[in-house]
Amino acid sequence: MATSTSVWSKGQMLYRYSVNLHQATRRFSESGDKGWFRSLFVHTVDARKDAHSNLLSKKETSNLYKIQFHNVKPECLDAYNSLEAEVQHRLHQDQDYPCEVVGSWNTWYGEQDQAVHLWRYKGGYPALTECLKKLNNNKEYLEFRKERAKMLISRRNQLLLEFSFWNEPLPRQGPNLYEMRTYYLKPGTMIEWGNHWARAITYRQENSEAVGGFFSQIGDLYVVHHLWAYESLQSREETRNSAWLKEGWDVNVYYTVPLIRSMESRIMIPTKSSPLQ
Repeated sequence: MATSTSVWSKGQMLYRYSVNLHQATRRFSESGDKGWFRSLFVHTVDARKDAHSNLLSKKETSNLYKIQFHNVKPECLDAYNSLEAEVQHRLHQDQDYPCEVVGSWNTWYGEQDQAVHLWRYKGGYPALTECLKKLNNNKEYLEFRKERAKMLISRRNQLLLEFSFWNEPLPRQGPNLYEMRTYYLKPGTMIEWGNHWARAITYRQENSEAVGGFFSQIGDLYVVHHLWAYESLQSREETRNSAWLKEGWDVNVYYTVPLIRSMESRIMIPTKSSPLQ
């Protein structure tokens, strides 16, 4: 009896082994067939013929932009704004420096006690290099930097180019509040982003809310900044909602959202010296 039970158990084990082996072989075969079959339809992607900085930026200008984010000690914000305004005024008055402030703001909603400055260098990288050399030899400016450093917690910057299809950021009368929407894109998606937004921007220009659009070149890469102006938060809400009533806006949103790693919004108030009011 024991011998009969042992033979039966061995038979069961052999049967299960053969079934499992058959199933595993079939899965491998199907997987291999599918891989071979799919390989017939794989599309190869040709390498781009030019950098996205050349394909997306404005050809008629050679402007380079710098954006600065300064986190200021809360008790120093008023003194910081006054000092920064004085230095910006002097640089604007001195034609020897090929740079100008496009806009200066304090963050209202977002990171608190933060100053944001957008600079334009007419002439691109050579203008930036020339300006930095002159400032490093300017004793008054070096003293300003020492004084400013006492007021700061941290600071960072980026060098930017402007999208060819966006508005040129020009001085405007206020009062306005500004929103900077920052998008951190997946690497390699900047061209696709530009193709979609070249169409999408047409839905957002009726109320003159579009101020400027930029993408990073040095600093955090694959970063996009869109700058908007509104009369109020209520105006912002109404303007943004009205875009969804236009045919085609939803399609652009649908195709651009998957390109984003993360995003943030800052609501900013212009300083008294800012050309964008």
